[in-house]
Amino acid sequence: MENANQTTAHEFVFSAFPYSWRDSVICFVLLLFIYAFIVVGNVVIITVVQLNIHLHTPMYFFISALSFLEIWYTTATIPKMLSCLLCEKSISLNGCLLQMYFFHSTGISEVCLLTAMAFDRYLAICSPLHYPTIMTPKLCAWLTLGCCVCGFATPLPEIAWISTLPFCGSNHLEHIFCDFLPVLRLACTDTQAILMIQVVDVVHAVEIITAVMLIFMSYIGIVAVILRIRSTEGRRKAFSTCISHLTVFLLFFGSVALMYLRFSATYSLFWDTAITLAFAVVSPFFNPIIYSLRNKEIKEAIKKHMSQANIFFS
Repeated sequence: MENANQTTAHEFVFSAFPYSWRDSVICFVLLLFIYAFIVVGNVVIITVVQLNIHLHTPMYFFISALSFLEIWYTTATIPKMLSCLLCEKSISLNGCLLQMYFFHSTGISEVCLLTAMAFDRYLAICSPLHYPTIMTPKLCAWLTLGCCVCGFATPLPEIAWISTLPFCGSNHLEHIFCDFLPVLRLACTDTQAILMIQVVDVVHAVEIITAVMLIFMSYIGIVAVILRIRSTEGRRKAFSTCISHLTVFLLFFGSVALMYLRFSATYSLFWDTAITLAFAVVSPFFNPIIYSLRNKEIKEAIKKHMSQANIFFS
């Protein structure tokens, strides 16, 4: 296509949102509740970990770091979704690029952090005597910083390349927020764009498979050690320290794999939206529940602070 005949799109219109006012309001109220719960739940976890000295351990340090990332991971997309449900369903090109960058940078940081948490659980169970000297606060801080550097650096080349593409023809984005593949499909179709879609697929596949393999190997070692524990109570106690992390890992990676490991496979708009909501909204919604309700120490700390607040206000 000649450049003279191209009309460059300066904004995109999301076409996956309901157009019925009634359906939009119902979705808005539900999504607002979920977002508020995610933010409040994660703030509570961070605060409780900071206020309780006995929770100043590597495991809880990583949980609070994950909670912090979860807040920004959901903030990258949900506020704009809420706006689109009641107002204009459009986003500028620069806004779209920023949304893609922050969504993927925080998401990749979470993937790296979940991998570091698996390594932490492996050391705690497989090398309990050396664990305190290996997993020091300094190492925890460096691991978390490394996860964030990796997360915020990895999407930069893709975002920089997409920002140079011409967008012509339809500006209707068949998604609920800006993501690599839906945006790339709106680029003026040429050999380079098709090749880059395949490259993006491979990059995402390598990121996900590498993290899954590292976590899987950690759990192989953990299970091998747990099975050698003679008492049933000992095995139960050892495994209970991993169950929250394992649940979050399966919930998050399961939906992410369906979206980013499909390669040439295509889903209908309904299933695309459902899978996206699973890892962008539903998984972050359940994480505070998993880490608070399934964690005895955090649960007890929350109860303690709530009873202190009741005494103060009464």
